Amino acid sequence: MNTVAVVTAKRFTAAKQRLSGAVPEERRLALVEAMLGDVLEAVTAARQVTFTIVITGEAAAVNLAAGLGAEVIHDPDDAGHIGAAKLGIARALELRADAVILLPGDCPLLEPREIDSLVTGLPDPFVAVVPDRHGTGTNSLAMRPPDAIEPSFGEGSCARHLDLARSAEVPHATERVDGLALDMDTPADIVALTTKIEMARAAGGNPAPRTAAVLGI
Repeated sequence: MNTVAVVTAKRFTAAKQRLSGAVPEERRLALVEAMLGDVLEAVTAARQVTFTIVITGEAAAVNLAAGLGAEVIHDPDDAGHIGAAKLGIARALELRADAVILLPGDCPLLEPREIDSLVTGLPDPFVAVVPDRHGTGTNSLAMRPPDAIEPSFGEGSCARHLDLARSAEVPHATERVDGLALDMDTPADIVALTTKIEMARAAGGNPAPRTAAVLGI
């Protein structure tokens, strides 16, 4: 199956504003870049992903994506999560992809095996909705075909995506993925990430190495 991964990344200066009070500006920019790097390394190592696209208007993200073999679609106007996702879906259709997985650039705990598990054997048609750790937002969509539904990220999007699939009469399910549950938006998320990294290391793992280095974990 030809599966395209689409990773969206805001300009670093505009990303993660809610961390500004807790993280100095220079460190916040480094953190955003490190998280994107961890996500892209997981995506490019996934065996079931045949092509990776990064949608961004950030020069540093372009360089990072190119270094990891991903195609870049320039988004100079910062179209937002939904607009960027639509750009990626359009490119996936041009590439005649069977399926697409939409991923954010701020879930550094994501592992290649989780991506493979999510897209392997995806029925046609089907929409898999991956919620955030609170169960209300959506951190990823895996869809076959790539335009099974239109993405509608934002507050309350988990239920909204399920409703869209239901209305389109497309089979669908909620899929919980540990590495996609925690996106980094608030200081509390940093605390949660630190705990997860320390627990994983105690078990012999080494998750989110770039992000951990920036945070000094």
